Amino acid sequence: MSALLEVRNVTKRFGGLTAVNDLSFDVSEGEVLALLGPNGSGKTTMMNMISGALKSSSGDINLAGAPITGLPPHRIAAKGVARTFQLVKILPSLDVRENVVAALAFRHDALWGKTAQDEADRLLAHAGLESRGSEMVENLTYIDQKRVELARALAAQPRLLLLDEWLAGLNPTELHIGIELIAMLRKSGMTILLVEHVMEAVRALCSRCVVMNAGSKIADGETHAVLADPEVIRAYLGEAHA
Repeated sequence: MSALLEVRNVTKRFGGLTAVNDLSFDVSEGEVLALLGPNGSGKTTMMNMISGALKSSSGDINLAGAPITGLPPHRIAAKGVARTFQLVKILPSLDVRENVVAALAFRHDALWGKTAQDEADRLLAHAGLESRGSEMVENLTYIDQKRVELARALAAQPRLLLLDEWLAGLNPTELHIGIELIAMLRKSGMTILLVEHVMEAVRALCSRCVVMNAGSKIADGETHAVLADPEVIRAYLGEAHA
């Protein structure tokens, strides 16, 4: 498979702090890749650079062979990158359908009126919220707010979907629902880069993962081998427990 996303020697500094240090990895077309690491390892900073929320200090990021390094978020989104966030970001004054319709107005072939409403309902059904478009989004459970956020990301027709701890905070039943939703996207051929701490999900969804620690890559390979790597175990548990 060819690489859809290429990260080449990317570094991000905040003053004297190096949050991401000379990081390189690829995500192949149709792959679901996990970007792992303990808290503070630089995972979300890397996601922010891919989506344009942050500019890298050095290095290159390419999407489908074209550079996106340093482009503003709206231009990167227009090229086919959509994302969710660690904390759900919804439009609380709007209903469920309107949250998705708002996203449809900003994609490359903007949809309006009944066409947009019908497409929003299709996307909501895809995310497990069929016939719930008229409910106020602020009244939804946490998992259902995450479904809305996922439907809104899919409204952009992304080539690359970034999921930043999308499964965080879910109870065991909700977690299995979330894993099934991502598995359905994988089956459809979507390319996904996910930051995740739930190892059950990583094992179920990702055949490959990249692990960071203190801003640097410490492992890249098949999931079962990487999660058994002594350096990865030390990064998560510390020397004494490893």
